[in-house]
Amino acid sequence: MNKMIVSLLVALGLVGAVQAAGDPAVGQAKAVVCGACHGVDGNSPLPNFPKLAGQGERYLLKQMQDIKSGARPVLEMTGMLEPLGDQDMADVAAYFAAQKMTVGAADPGLVARGQALFRGGKLAEGMPACTGCHSPDGSGIAAAGYPHLGGQHADYIAKQLTAFREGERSNDGDSMLMRDIAAKLGNKDIEAVSSYIQGLH
Repeated sequence: MNKMIVSLLVALGLVGAVQAAGDPAVGQAKAVVCGACHGVDGNSPLPNFPKLAGQGERYLLKQMQDIKSGARPVLEMTGMLEPLGDQDMADVAAYFAAQKMTVGAADPGLVARGQALFRGGKLAEGMPACTGCHSPDGSGIAAAGYPHLGGQHADYIAKQLTAFREGERSNDGDSMLMRDIAAKLGNKDIEAVSSYIQGLH
């Protein structure tokens, strides 16, 4: 728990140090190719591809940099970012950040369990509530680089939580914040919290 609080404070303390300076108008043209999987406005119609609309610029830029460098392997993105330089990625991030994410619906049978995990965590196991980094409405903390989750596809959230839990995704830094949290989630927990997030707004 203390490690997670320290990680949050460190992230908040670094705000502004690596702030994207993208141009959303220029980014719209550069993001055209992204629309095939992520939707023209960043609202992917396919549940296995993430919605990018409404994400913070800092988060989007970091993910693109990590994918391009190989720090976050994403098979479907292989080679997609190679032609883009830092300014190009900043512009694309600014464009998607300026869009509005659409919201899905949660499975009514999973709402109670999903809400309990999202809002209350598993404190007995040292897992904090998701609201601490992703805010009560799921809008995240853009300045700290914590992603907007509310409305994201449940399938995509479940895939990422499982990848963090299994160590297949490790670009949460040396703090291992998401890996530590996901390690405390069973399959049914992941299903419930992912469904809850899909309908959160």
